[in-house]
Amino acid sequence: MSHMPAILPLGTEGYLVRFADQLDDVANRAVLRFATEVEADEIAGVLEVSTALASVFVRFDRGVAARKDIVNSLQALLNSRDWFADTKIQPARLWRVPALYGGDAGPQLREAAELAGVSQEAAVRELSQSRVRVLALGFAPGQPYLGMLPEHWNIGRQAELTPSVPAGALVIAVRQLVLFANPSPTGWRQIALTKLPLFDVNAEHPFALTAGDELVFEAVSEHDFALLETENMGGAKLEEAAT
Repeated sequence: MSHMPAILPLGTEGYLVRFADQLDDVANRAVLRFATEVEADEIAGVLEVSTALASVFVRFDRGVAARKDIVNSLQALLNSRDWFADTKIQPARLWRVPALYGGDAGPQLREAAELAGVSQEAAVRELSQSRVRVLALGFAPGQPYLGMLPEHWNIGRQAELTPSVPAGALVIAVRQLVLFANPSPTGWRQIALTKLPLFDVNAEHPFALTAGDELVFEAVSEHDFALLETENMGGAKLEEAAT
């Protein structure tokens, strides 16, 4: 896998700055740091900066800046440092999210644990203590891809789709977790359920999460999970993450 950033045209008003040809933790950290710097530099003509797992999308106004000027500005920023040498990113927010593992809430937990080579009980202990980062938002408004989990969680997707998982479903594959914003089909295995609302179109900030945020999905009992129905943010607690 190459870690050499590349600037690629995307449509008539955008560029994709690609840091790797597949996801890894170092590339994703570089993506988040680079996107932050592009926004901070306030490059003339730039209208939007958004991140994906291993790339940054930059949209610009052709009436304000020529393509060559955008490319020159992005290349100068890329050349200003080694984006892969320093893996630190801005101190993140840390969310502690109550999650109900197994049973009807996580019907494929046992199968996922077996594929990872651990018992169901060990899987819950490990996953409920793992601190994962929002690598990117996508697929549905506010929906996070989270990682990276240890190597033994590099389990494949299912051969068949699950027709629908509910909003708040926590699913697992390829060393990542996805927390579903809406009911949806998926090829990933559902291991738990949360009540964290991810998107509110009427809110000042419609997305609850931001790329770079960190989450811990803490295991709770069925009784305690039922009580979260009336809790703000589904019982999720927000704090500043330690660096």
